[in-house]
Amino acid sequence: MTVIGLDDTDSRNRGMCTTYLAARLAERIRDAGGTVERLLLVRLNPAVKHKTRGNAALAIHTDFDADRAFELAREELSAAETDDPRTNPGLVVAPHVPDEAPDEIADFARRAVRELLSREEAERRIEAAGYRHAGWKNGRGKIGAVAAVGAHAAFSEWTYEHISYREPERWGTPREVNFDSAFAAADSGYPDVWDTVDRGTGEAVCVPHTPCPILHGIRGDDPEAVRRVSKGIDGEPVARTALFVTNQGTDAHLQDAALHEVEDDSAYRVTGTVASDPETRRGGHVFFAVTDGETELPCAAFEPTKRFRDHVRNLRPGDRITVCGEVTKGTLKLEKFAVRSLDVTELVTPNCPDCGRSMKSAGAGQGYRCRRCGTDAAGKVERELDRNLEIGWYEVPPEARRHIAKPLVRGGFDAPTHPEQ
Repeated sequence: MTVIGLDDTDSRNRGMCTTYLAARLAERIRDAGGTVERLLLVRLNPAVKHKTRGNAALAIHTDFDADRAFELAREELSAAETDDPRTNPGLVVAPHVPDEAPDEIADFARRAVRELLSREEAERRIEAAGYRHAGWKNGRGKIGAVAAVGAHAAFSEWTYEHISYREPERWGTPREVNFDSAFAAADSGYPDVWDTVDRGTGEAVCVPHTPCPILHGIRGDDPEAVRRVSKGIDGEPVARTALFVTNQGTDAHLQDAALHEVEDDSAYRVTGTVASDPETRRGGHVFFAVTDGETELPCAAFEPTKRFRDHVRNLRPGDRITVCGEVTKGTLKLEKFAVRSLDVTELVTPNCPDCGRSMKSAGAGQGYRCRRCGTDAAGKVERELDRNLEIGWYEVPPEARRHIAKPLVRGGFDAPTHPEQ
């Protein structure tokens, strides 16, 4: 067996797509008499600043000869969008079964999903493993390429994405997709197929807005279901399709941590107590903080998360929650949160038991007195709150979800869920 790892071949502005190159290379291998066991799409650390788009690395698992595979792959990568200064392709070819990657390579793959790693470390791992490799420009894509080689040995939870590609002459032009058919197909596949559309905003999430070759990508837990939903979407002609095994929708990027362990450029799952009232700032972004009594962590629900912000605004100091998301400049960007316990009372000025009017302060440390009736109260009293939150998990809508973030509809969470559709 041979594992071919590819990364960093696309551009946010100029198009191209590493999945497209992988699909095209897989076709060339089949045409040359080889067998492709699977195409693997691995979403790496979403906090990487120099990522081109979705920070996806690709691997092809094949029985093709490793040397011939390297030469074919090198030819295909000549189509990479290297005119973009952010694009620095990398290629790694490993002559072994995917699950038999050395421990050092599998460990590198796990870390690449959660940390910032260097090209120098990637090259040391590649050389130590004896892999053939190539890089274009600064070769930073070797980081993702070797991570893709080790990913199948590193992770056990996988989902699927069926991608349909446009005819090359249509790249960069507006996509022709029948949105009614997209919503109908999404309804037919839900919940096994998820994040196809956003029913709250009316957006077809599966259709990208970049000049890349993709017409639409359908994600889900069942390979036949994603194929079926894809076929149900009407639109412009499809040039080719490919099915990818992927870590999308798995939360593989999240690390469990205490608040004092949180660092920039990684994503976490941490639990604390809401320390401040949510504040809506300029631009519609909502900020608050959580604390464990010693460390305080600012959290933010940014404007693109839309209706998710309403749940955040309903939080109150004293609520116990678990927050998930990437940390940048000391602030956690919320992807989802779980309410563990709610503060359901508040202290208020007492009302007079005789006339019902609100009492007034009788002076510092002297409690409260009704100026009309003369009745006294020792201090403030508890009043029950009507909370617009329930125990359980809340998430950003599909339109705002990161590729790697796990939708609540997939299940497996440790509390009730309130999924977005």
